[in-house]
Amino acid sequence: MNARVPVELVNALTIDVEDYFQVSAFDRHIDRAAWDRMPCRVERNVERLLALLDEHRAHATFFTLGWVAQRYPALIRRIVEQGHELASHGYGHRRASELDHAAFSDDIRSAKTLLEDIGGTSVIGYRAPSFSIGKSNLWAFECIAAAGYRYSSSVYPVQHDHYGMPDAPRFPYRVCDGLTEIPVTTTRVFGRNLPAGGGGYFRLAPYHVSRWAIARVNRREHRPAIFYFHPWEIDPEQPRVSGVGAKTRLRHYLNLHRTQGRLCRLLTDFRWDRIDRVFDVEGA
Repeated sequence: MNARVPVELVNALTIDVEDYFQVSAFDRHIDRAAWDRMPCRVERNVERLLALLDEHRAHATFFTLGWVAQRYPALIRRIVEQGHELASHGYGHRRASELDHAAFSDDIRSAKTLLEDIGGTSVIGYRAPSFSIGKSNLWAFECIAAAGYRYSSSVYPVQHDHYGMPDAPRFPYRVCDGLTEIPVTTTRVFGRNLPAGGGGYFRLAPYHVSRWAIARVNRREHRPAIFYFHPWEIDPEQPRVSGVGAKTRLRHYLNLHRTQGRLCRLLTDFRWDRIDRVFDVEGA
């Protein structure tokens, strides 16, 4: 099981650049007005990831919050200088499902402008925080296209208590004129979509489960996978947020000390590149 998976496909590696205190699960516990007073760890964690990617000669797409870019512009420029794709995660990590048309458009437009100004490169990709585009707000795709993005990666076709659209297409599809949705990877087992694209599942299940799922999509369906994680997931020493429930504690903190090692194995077992190149997105 330690040998490299004999798959020639190149998969898409994605990183949602946000800090530990900005995750949606902590919304009720940390006031947004307090964000600037929180001990930030995103810069050091992204720097560690840049070094890790360089070591493995891999490239990734960094879906970055405008809030982070505004405070760490040099970090954004390093991401671009090292050959990675700079993409948008919105400005302030507000779930698309909680915003109306005007507020959502303002958020994604301001983030795109800010990232492009700082990074000095076009930003054509967007990912909604917490995969918060579903059946109730499909109008968001029109807003994304109108803001000038060429692709979205905002749908996870699984059943989850906080997000998910399990009956959505599992592979890239056109959602409106000029915009393609590139969903996070799932594998189909017994008529059900199972998560194969990272996030908390990557930490909660043994590594070989993710390895098996990605290889299955590559081999059986001859499709590249799209995998995601967050910088805070390689940071077991991050401050603990008090008052959160048992489920949230489990999802956020379990196996943080194992994530970097698992990422190293993932980078060795598969080939990885940016979304725009893996999926040959128009305008890339």
